[in-house]
Order: sequence, then structure tokens, then C-alpha cells
Amino acid sequence: MSLFAGNDREQLRATWRSAWQRNQQGLPLEPLQAQLVSLMEAHPEYHAALGLQHLLRPGGDPQDEAGAQAFMHLSLHLALREQVGTDRPPGIRALHARLAQRKGDPHDAEHAMIEVLARMLWDAQRAGRAPDEPAYLEALRRLA
Repeated sequence: MSLFAGNDREQLRATWRSAWQRNQQGLPLEPLQAQLVSLMEAHPEYHAALGLQHLLRPGGDPQDEAGAQAFMHLSLHLALREQVGTDRPPGIRALHARLAQRKGDPHDAEHAMIEVLARMLWDAQRAGRAPDEPAYLEALRRLA
């Protein structure tokens, strides 16, 4: 199941918060929810911006830049993890493994890689085209 398919911004944010809330209540998590919680736990600096400390008041979605930045950052992590998990584009899993070994931490490797991913997505959006996978992989190779 894709988190992004058919969801608007508010639905996406509600999915993140629902996973966090279920975890805080000790309820079982679906695999996607477990991934979301793992990412949120790895980024305590975003808890306030995500509204996680109070699970947001009803209708209290963070609309500010900090909230948008937090959700974007975590979503890029999720997208990269899906790419690595499926090895799509082909070769990204090996690049992640090399970079994680070089940096000594898979999460640090993800941070370096999501900077490249964000830049490639931004460039593609501005140009009105699909992301250039060969250019993306080449940029990632330069990191590893």
C-alpha cells in the first residue's frame, strides 16, 4: 500500500499522527505504521512541528513552514527506504549499503541520499518531467 496514492496533505498527515498515537497507546501497528513510527522516533526534533507531543488538537494541523518541513523530510526518508527495499532504481540498495558503511550509520546515509532525492524531485517538477533516474543514480554514486 502506498502512503501517497489518493491522499491529500491532511490525510497524509493524519496517517502519520495515527501511527504515532497507536504506538503511544501500545496498539499493534501495521508494517507501514511501524515504518512511520520508526522515522518519527529517529527525529525527535520534529515532534513539536508534527504536533506529536499533544497529537494535535482537533483541526490543529501544523500549517506552518516547520510542519511542512518535518512532514517533507520524513516522507523523503520513507520514499528512499522504499527505493532501497525494492532496489528501484536498480542499484540503489548497493549504493545505500556502501554509503552506510562509509558513514558508519544507515540513517546518516539516508540523510545524504534524501538531499539528492529532494534535489532530483525539485528539478523534475520545475522542468515538468519525470525524474531522471540515471542522473539520480550517478549523483548517489558520487556520494558513496
